[in-house]
Amino acid sequence: MDAPLSPVLLLGLALEKLPVRLMQPVLDGLLRIVVRRHPDCLERMAEWGQARVLVDPIDLPFVILLHPDPARPSLTALRRSQSIEADAVIRGPLEMLIELAEGRVDGDTLFFSRELIVEGDTEVVVALRNAVDGAGIDMIGDIAAALGPFGRPFRRVAGTGTRLLSRVHADMSRLAAAVIAPALRTSDAQAFRIAELEEEIKALRKERPRARRNARGAS
Repeated sequence: MDAPLSPVLLLGLALEKLPVRLMQPVLDGLLRIVVRRHPDCLERMAEWGQARVLVDPIDLPFVILLHPDPARPSLTALRRSQSIEADAVIRGPLEMLIELAEGRVDGDTLFFSRELIVEGDTEVVVALRNAVDGAGIDMIGDIAAALGPFGRPFRRVAGTGTRLLSRVHADMSRLAAAVIAPALRTSDAQAFRIAELEEEIKALRKERPRARRNARGAS
C-alpha cells in the first residue's frame, strides 16, 4: 500500500529524522484522555487484553503497538525497522485510521476496497472495532474537554487547522490527479508494451530452431 500524497505525508517526511521516543508522551497523553473519557472502550476488550495490535499509519515514519489490557493499556511508538511481533495489524493512512477510531467511516467498506489492510487475527480486530464503535470517541472534543478552560480556544485553533488541512489536502489531490496520474498511466502503458515485446522475443526464439530444421531439410 502506497502512502497518499497528503499533508500528513509531508509531516511524516519532517518527522523522519526525529527520535521516535519524542512521540511517546503524545501517545501516553492521548491514551489517558481516551481511558478517562471512555473507560467502557477498553472494558469491552477484556477478553483480548493480552493481544498486541500493530497500528500502521502508512504516511508516518513510525508504527504504534497497542496493548488493550483494561488494567494496563499502552500505546508504544516504534520504528518500522524494529522487529515487532503482533497478533493483528491494521494498516492505512493516518486520517483514515482516525476516522475509523471515531466511527465516521465503515471499516468493512474500507477493507473490501483495499483502502484499509487488516492482517493476522481478525477476531482481535473485530473486537477492537466493536469496542471503538460503541465508545463515541471524538479526538478534538475529548482533548478539549481534558484541557478545561483552555478547551474552547483549542477547539477554535483545531477547527481552523482542520479547515486548512482539508483545503491543502484537496489541493494536493488535484495536483496528484494533474501530474502524478498521467505519469502513472504512461508508466503502465510502457510496462504493457515491454510485456508485449518480451512475448514477441519468446515467439521468435521458438521459431528460430524450427526455421533451421526446415532449412536443413530443404538442403
